[in-house]
Amino acid sequence: EEFEGAISADAVQGSGDVKYHLGQSGTFTSRAGSAIPVTLAANPSHLEAVDPVVIGTARAKMDKTPMNPKRKYPVLPVLIHGDAAFAGQGVVTETLNLSQIRGYKVGGTVHLIINNQLGFTTAPHAARSSEYSTDVAKLIQAPIFHVNADDPEACVRVAELAFQYREKFNKDAVIDLIGYRRHGHNEGDDPSYTQPLMYKAIETRRSVRMLYTEALIKRGDLTLEEAEQALDDFRQQLQVALDTTRSVEHDPDAKAAEPSPPVGVLPPAVTKVPKEKLDEVYSALAHTPEGFTVHPKLVNQFAARDAMYEAGEVDWALGEAFAYGTLLNEGVSVRLSGQDSRRGTFSHRHSTLVDYENGSEFVPLEGSIQNSKLWIYDSLLSEYAALGFEYGYSVERPEVLNLWEAQFGDFVNGAQIVIDQFIMASRDKWDETSGLVMLLPHGYEGQGPEHSSARVERFLLLAAEDNVQIANVTTAGQFFHLLRRQMKRDVRSPLVVFTPKSLLRAKTTRSPVSSLTDGRFHETLEDPNPPAADEVTDLIFATGKVAIDAFARRDKTGAHALITRVEQLYPWPANQVAEVVAAHPNARRIVWLQEEPENMGAWNFVKGRLYDGHGETHKIQRFSRPESGSTATGSARIHAQEQDQLLTGLLGPLP
Repeated sequence: EEFEGAISADAVQGSGDVKYHLGQSGTFTSRAGSAIPVTLAANPSHLEAVDPVVIGTARAKMDKTPMNPKRKYPVLPVLIHGDAAFAGQGVVTETLNLSQIRGYKVGGTVHLIINNQLGFTTAPHAARSSEYSTDVAKLIQAPIFHVNADDPEACVRVAELAFQYREKFNKDAVIDLIGYRRHGHNEGDDPSYTQPLMYKAIETRRSVRMLYTEALIKRGDLTLEEAEQALDDFRQQLQVALDTTRSVEHDPDAKAAEPSPPVGVLPPAVTKVPKEKLDEVYSALAHTPEGFTVHPKLVNQFAARDAMYEAGEVDWALGEAFAYGTLLNEGVSVRLSGQDSRRGTFSHRHSTLVDYENGSEFVPLEGSIQNSKLWIYDSLLSEYAALGFEYGYSVERPEVLNLWEAQFGDFVNGAQIVIDQFIMASRDKWDETSGLVMLLPHGYEGQGPEHSSARVERFLLLAAEDNVQIANVTTAGQFFHLLRRQMKRDVRSPLVVFTPKSLLRAKTTRSPVSSLTDGRFHETLEDPNPPAADEVTDLIFATGKVAIDAFARRDKTGAHALITRVEQLYPWPANQVAEVVAAHPNARRIVWLQEEPENMGAWNFVKGRLYDGHGETHKIQRFSRPESGSTATGSARIHAQEQDQLLTGLLGPLP
């Protein structure tokens, strides 16, 4: 019915997807009457991108299923590949590499390769260097069953073998179903343009149905009359289905509705926590088992943490731990994964302690668990498959705080396909929602083009229709409330957080404990040392680390500038920005300050909003690094020069 082209009553402009990308769920009932739920994942045309998503979904289903000793892995992932894609797409290798890793294991996947001995128009010799398209599966020593697709009984036997292997050894198995595509790509192309000899042979070859029917008749398993009757019955079923579909009347003048305007900033969620609950979590954090030897360097760090908390302060790492611990205490499970996430790339998290003498492991936050689970994993060195896995997990389990952390935010572009095709667009395309949190270390500190920028601009370019939350927070309290807010709202949408690097241990990011017990998340933060309101000439808005740098410069130069931190970039806090502007009637210039080059960062997202709201009453100006083809310089000295030039131009030279 959908292929007939009718517009459904609930259709919205810009939404939906082509029919062969849509997912589906149902129940298959066997001839014996046994029923099993079956889910087909929604997937884009980006070949193989759905592979890790399916594995993540399977793992999520398993994690919420009560453990059965007789069937440890009760969900069977089946991935259907093309031969050219299996050999050509790197995410296949990454997904195979997931198969035996503790945080990603699903007890084996059955891979079914529909081997047409041809890509779209590309022959095997131009598509791979290996003998077989399946050779990449040798990476994990998976059994590979090559089978002739013209022999249905052999295909069934191989499928049984693959399943039995998976059940026995809990490892992947691969079926290479060697056949052909009679009518070319999408069953509507003419492949004889590029493969004339192959398609002359296919044209004269009898179909699988005819070959198998002849074999059954020769064996005496079927008569010619029975075969013809079965074919007539099947064709009749197809005809009835087609006639029924075409008999449904559709309004030829139907039009899809225009999309609803975005809601924008939502009302605050209640995320504060009583002090006694924080104390419970801290007690778990500070505890180590008897006989456990903490690393000597950590002994001093933990002593400093004790003193800080006793003095009524929380730093970034502790604020994050309090967010996880209090959620666990409230029955919310937490899953965090990434490349070195247990310790943290910058040695700030230390979620898993390793005994200095014997290498045994201890997870302090497990002491906060109340009818919940905590999973913290170091991932394989992958962005594409690792992020795809977590996306699939988050869709299946919206009740879990599901986080993925990049080693540096810059490396997230290794997963751009997952971001574009799934995380940002899945609700529009497939009505599929995710609450996945992405933690992306970001900030210019002179570390070079691959250790500075998580590409804020790319996420803002994809932000629309309230499909995502994008934040660059600057205090531990803000991070605490932001993470808790993710689970305290009924709405589920992805959250992208640009997290600090050098600021992780800076006192400027510390928050009073009272901000956790009495506060909430603020989309904008006030200037901590503002000039008198009637003296303010410049209203500076900035996000992230550069705002902290600007505070220090302004306080030394005495510039009459008010600096407001935009902690949530999307949905854009227009009303809060307008309130700042209205409170300073003598200011005539509004500045957007960013550390990224002009063509990057948030400027191209922000400028239209500033002009629309205040362009008629104020001068709107940008201060940034000049436009650049590279994100940042590779020289620490040049970085310092650029940073000084940026802040001097806005706030004056250092005295």
